[in-house]
Amino acid sequence: GFVAGPAAAAPQPVLGPVADMRDGVVRLWLPDGFQYRSFHDTEQPVTLDDGTVLPGRHDGMAAFRGRHGNVVLVRNHEINNPVPAFGDAAKAYDRMAGGGTTTVEVTGEGEVLRSFTSLNGTQMNCSGGPMPWGSWVTCEETINGPDVGPDFTGVSNVPLTQPHGFIFEVPAGGESSREPVTAAGRFAHEAVAFDPFRGALYLTEDNFGFPSGLYRYLPDEHPLWRRRLGNAGRLQMLAVTGVPEADLAAAQPEGATYRVTWVDIDDPAPTFPFTPEQPAPTTNNDALNHVGNQGRAQGAAWFSRLEGAVYDRGVVYFCSTQGGGPAEPGPSDTVQGFGNGTGQIWAYDTFSARLRLVFQSPSAEVLDFPDNVTTSKRGTLVLCEDSTGDNFLRGLSPRGELSDIALNRLVSSTGTPRFGDEFAGATFSPDGRTLFVNIQASRGMTFAIWGPWGRIGV
Repeated sequence: GFVAGPAAAAPQPVLGPVADMRDGVVRLWLPDGFQYRSFHDTEQPVTLDDGTVLPGRHDGMAAFRGRHGNVVLVRNHEINNPVPAFGDAAKAYDRMAGGGTTTVEVTGEGEVLRSFTSLNGTQMNCSGGPMPWGSWVTCEETINGPDVGPDFTGVSNVPLTQPHGFIFEVPAGGESSREPVTAAGRFAHEAVAFDPFRGALYLTEDNFGFPSGLYRYLPDEHPLWRRRLGNAGRLQMLAVTGVPEADLAAAQPEGATYRVTWVDIDDPAPTFPFTPEQPAPTTNNDALNHVGNQGRAQGAAWFSRLEGAVYDRGVVYFCSTQGGGPAEPGPSDTVQGFGNGTGQIWAYDTFSARLRLVFQSPSAEVLDFPDNVTTSKRGTLVLCEDSTGDNFLRGLSPRGELSDIALNRLVSSTGTPRFGDEFAGATFSPDGRTLFVNIQASRGMTFAIWGPWGRIGV
């Protein structure tokens, strides 16, 4: 397991400019010996094999084994607000929702072989998680719908035709049924991590302005038996034993460890009264907190903005993007976001039912707003930063050593620096050779990065 505490001193890989094998332009700084190729860059229009004009906002992603040594990527697109669905509108879950997933088959060096829409008509598809039977679970980070008032953008939800705030399963290489797993809850989903031993799905919540929770979905039948999640089961929320509503968003002692329990959510997938073609009376904030408030009424813990999650050898690791600072004075901060730190990494041991703080950032210079996360074959966590300044990919080794993997040095075609565009969707190819990662922006793109991972401890 990980050594908890501040990052240990480690030899830092020196990052330097490396030319993109696509066209020779420098977009990333990497350690010596590494190369990369970018693809599906939406600064210019990209058309997929099925005729879909590729949307931007490339976000969470997973890599699966493809044909002849190739890699199949299932990739989220985090599009908000009522807009027409991309791809074939007749297949869309909601014809007025612009998010979803695209699937891309590539070589290990990022050469695109085929691509198509695999889910459309969803909204704010942020992250998710791979399932061991060969599918991607994508998460809607919203509770918008025709039954809910406008979100933070102020845009009306009246044009929407379906409730949102669910998870959807997308088979690698195929298309989703576009049926939401409503039993896993309607809230601001971010990511999922599957425990293959117990058949439990762990879910993070990124409720920007309010306390967030860690959930688990217990399907009524082990998903490995039927090779799908199923839409019947129990949703629960984590609570610290003996500490009702423990404030884990605030700074914690080094190596803090807690026994936990789980409380049931009785109404996991609420719908709210509304009149079609009329603004709904339920506010977006009320709907955002409906599920979490049920857990907190039973003592569930408070976190700050839970984002990426990954399962590795019996442990669920997850990121609290703004955790680790002074405690919030109240139950909300809808302007700056709930949480005053620059990031925490937590680990839940599924065998001992203990929660442990693995890392707490002392400053933005060390680790700034960790978001998506994956793990290498050596057990190193790869963290995607989502800050407003320079954005890095960072590695956190099992010894607690933090190191730099990549630095965003994108510049637009007009010469404007895009250093603040976030990394997202980091995922290794099944053979561990290539790290695929996205730039999450309206002009999104995907990178394939390869090199001597062992030499830099990843």
